[in-house]
Amino acid sequence: MSEQRATLLRQPPPDPNKAPIENVLEVTELSVFGPDIFTNTRQQWHPPGARGIYGGSVIALCLASAQRTVPDDFFIHSCHCYFLLAGSGELPILFHVERVRDGKSYATRTVQARQKGRCIFTTTISFVREGSSGSPGSQVSHAAPMPLGADGKPVSPPPDNLSDVPDLAAMGPFESNRIEVTNETSPHAHEKKTRQWVRARGKINGGYQAHLNALAYVSDSYFIGTITRIHKLWRFPFPAADVDKLDPDMRERICKLNAWEGMGDPKEMVDRPEIGMMVSLDHTIYFHEPRKVRADEWMLSEMDSPWAGDGRGVVTQRIFSKDGTLLATCVQEGVVRLKDEAKAKAKESKL
Repeated sequence: MSEQRATLLRQPPPDPNKAPIENVLEVTELSVFGPDIFTNTRQQWHPPGARGIYGGSVIALCLASAQRTVPDDFFIHSCHCYFLLAGSGELPILFHVERVRDGKSYATRTVQARQKGRCIFTTTISFVREGSSGSPGSQVSHAAPMPLGADGKPVSPPPDNLSDVPDLAAMGPFESNRIEVTNETSPHAHEKKTRQWVRARGKINGGYQAHLNALAYVSDSYFIGTITRIHKLWRFPFPAADVDKLDPDMRERICKLNAWEGMGDPKEMVDRPEIGMMVSLDHTIYFHEPRKVRADEWMLSEMDSPWAGDGRGVVTQRIFSKDGTLLATCVQEGVVRLKDEAKAKAKESKL
């Protein structure tokens, strides 16, 4: 399909003066269609095997659109999002921003992302005017500290030059290191956490708004998938027992990616439950220190899950800067369904 079909206007060449994530999240205003309507400037990524485009890109594009409608001294402090339909990477997206409220200290926007007239995603975003809460000495404040490693010291970022990164993990405008699962031997899933360092590739030059957009983008990475890691659920579209039947190159890639995602050797996954369906339902981000977000520097993402049941799971995430500042807290709920082996065998017998 031609690139013109994926965007409403012809895609410009990437701007070499911008980081890759800035090019990905560029929006174009469509004033000819009406006030406060924007569209994606470039085609969005559809992850292999996913039902639709990457959810973090829609979150960030909505934020980028909403930011264009508030004064520069208003910073996002929260957004509450719902994923409604799978977005297509072969169609343009229109972002309709509604100016719900403009106050002296707070401004509220709702954004609907639409494709072919259908709403695929909606979010309510709240902004606060910088300095409107008074001087630091007149405020109540505290923050969770940087998590500790096995040595009892705050965890430290990986080296700048990562090596031996799986092909699929090396894709996209962000880079990340291997996922670590803490307290892995605990019999209780809620006691386990996942940790991963992430950062945008290149140098972000678009100011604080570009850094906040980038953080929103990466906040959806491996989020609801935390459930698979703390429960040891097999996620690939073939049984773990069949990994040895793959051709050598593919077998090596799967084993490498599985270990990179904190799941160990595929042989340890044989006879483990398999994921039948896993999709995000909603996503919330609380931005705590917007001025301190440097998305092109290493940030630590720590995730855990307080609950899963009734075909759903809830995951919480804390994002820290490399100096230990708590930058954001995120919450996501998603559909998590296991493959029904009884139904699968019944279907096979009928065939």
